[in-house]
Amino acid sequence: MNMHERMLQGRGWNDEERAILEQVQRMSDEVIAPNAERVDATGEFPWENVEAINALGLNAVFVPEEYGGMPMSYRLYLEIVAILSEACASTGIIYATNYHGMKPLIEYGSAEQKARLLPAIAEGGLGALAITEPTAGSDATGMKTSFTPEGEEIVVKGSKIFITNGDVADRILLFGKWAGIAEPKKAISVLVLEKGAEGFSVISKEKKMGHHGSSTCALSFDTVRVPRANLVGEPGEGLKILLGSLNRSRPSVAAHALGIARAAFRDMVAYGSDRVQGGRRVLDFQGNQFMLADLASELVLVESWLDHVAGLVDGGAEEFGMEASVAKMRASDLAMRMATECVQVHGGYGYCRDYRAERLMRDAKITQIWEGTNQVHRQLIGRSFIRK
Repeated sequence: MNMHERMLQGRGWNDEERAILEQVQRMSDEVIAPNAERVDATGEFPWENVEAINALGLNAVFVPEEYGGMPMSYRLYLEIVAILSEACASTGIIYATNYHGMKPLIEYGSAEQKARLLPAIAEGGLGALAITEPTAGSDATGMKTSFTPEGEEIVVKGSKIFITNGDVADRILLFGKWAGIAEPKKAISVLVLEKGAEGFSVISKEKKMGHHGSSTCALSFDTVRVPRANLVGEPGEGLKILLGSLNRSRPSVAAHALGIARAAFRDMVAYGSDRVQGGRRVLDFQGNQFMLADLASELVLVESWLDHVAGLVDGGAEEFGMEASVAKMRASDLAMRMATECVQVHGGYGYCRDYRAERLMRDAKITQIWEGTNQVHRQLIGRSFIRK
């Protein structure tokens, strides 16, 4: 048993958690992983994988019991994301996006809103988070989507881009600016858009480098009327809700990246242990062993740090933004480095689709970009040490 396997076995899951993870691993091995190559090649949305996830009731692990869920620890949720993402990165981010979109509703929504909107998610519905616009990426204050109150309704006008699950979501957590509030930061507000709203349309689906099975969409809101009852919090509270939600979704993206890194590491070790060049196995060369040692060390450190961040969340910590940024940044950097080295170890085969190494490399890159680019996270972390 190698160092990484020992670390994974020593993580201290209780009996209920271990049983759930065994089911998730079995389902990933039997359903999701066998579909991954086809999903990547065709770009089809992996409905079969989603149905398998829903058969295990995995959305329930983050939905409160009173709204149809079976809540478990945040650490368990992150491990589920990692297992799914190792089998198929597209499927992993589809599942994680349900959490990204609906956790703010769970945290900040009213009891009435949660009772009305969450049961569909607990039963397997898909969620989405709509923030990004052509003029608002890492700087959310640049968004132009408008929310105008009219009696018991809110009129939504604008557009969003790069929205994961945008064309399939049953519930979209939508951010925009409240009409009449001039200050950009104070104007940001958030509501839940339900599937089938008149005036909502999918403009296009992006043709991406990787994650071909996960739909990434441009959305249009042409005078969409949403019940005022779907406003989460008060007008102008959106930025607080946005920042609070990102602190929990960034470790989730780290877990997604970690799943890709695990897949690349295992493929690299398996291929390098069998492939013979010049009468020696690829991993018998000292230079490759040094590379493997660096990657394995980083892998176990990232795994341990993610457990640490999950422990902070499960323990009720209020401040963990920097820890979340470290997790997202280091896990995604590792995923890209691990996938690149996996291609290199495979040689020419790594550049071809005979092996999944090239898919892992394509899938890894976006993890350094979404949920805040790693340049932004480095700035946030570095700035936190400067004396005020």
